[in-house]
Amino acid sequence: MNPVLEVVDLSQNFGGLRALNELSLSVGKGEIVALIGPNGAGKTTFFNCVTGIYTPTEGQVFLHGAKGEKLLLNGRKPHVITSLGMARTFQNIRLFNEMTVLENVMIGRNCRTRAGILGAILRDAKTRAEEQESIDVSYSLLELVKLQDFWNETANNLPYGAQRRLEIARALATEPRMLLLDEPAAGMNPQETNELKDLVFYIRDNSQISILLIEHDMGMVMALSDRIYVMEYGSCIATGTPAEIRSNPRVIKAYLGEGDA
Repeated sequence: MNPVLEVVDLSQNFGGLRALNELSLSVGKGEIVALIGPNGAGKTTFFNCVTGIYTPTEGQVFLHGAKGEKLLLNGRKPHVITSLGMARTFQNIRLFNEMTVLENVMIGRNCRTRAGILGAILRDAKTRAEEQESIDVSYSLLELVKLQDFWNETANNLPYGAQRRLEIARALATEPRMLLLDEPAAGMNPQETNELKDLVFYIRDNSQISILLIEHDMGMVMALSDRIYVMEYGSCIATGTPAEIRSNPRVIKAYLGEGDA
């Protein structure tokens, strides 16, 4: 399978602490891959290295472009990585709470628009057309996540599960080829989790977007994932299909629990 994300021997040090230790991972086109492990295993640190928030101490991160080009991400700023085709959500929801639901999604369109300061001042026909396109695309994404009826609500008025879906819509507005979801089901009830699972499948199947997710809900992980990587103390201790991970003795001991054997 052609890779979209390719991470080779990634390590991250914070002073004397080695948070990631020579971690390698790949995600293929149209694939859903999960990254699991106990709290403190280094999963969010890994996301931060891949998306440019941290510069890795060692190793390489590559994003493969639509034409097969291999783009080295090390040292690039987060907004540049977003423009190259990678988007993410965060473990702690990061919305613009006082802006409307629609405006939050439109912010994601910024890396795909061309109008500069002069266009915003003059409001020429090209700028107005681009703005209308941004509104239309953003509204269609609200329909995708079933938030179109709340388009004019401020984001902080949405229920928790709806705020999670809004953050996904904003990430999709950047037109990613690779989508990283950091604990998207955290705090959701069972019905919201099932709806989220259906949404993730829909995104993958209809947009051919590759997805890498961190998640503690093992039911969701096993149902969604094509492959799973398991982390412990910054290192990868196992990788495989859900069936292989479920029966791996080291994973059971380290994370899933002895009682699940």
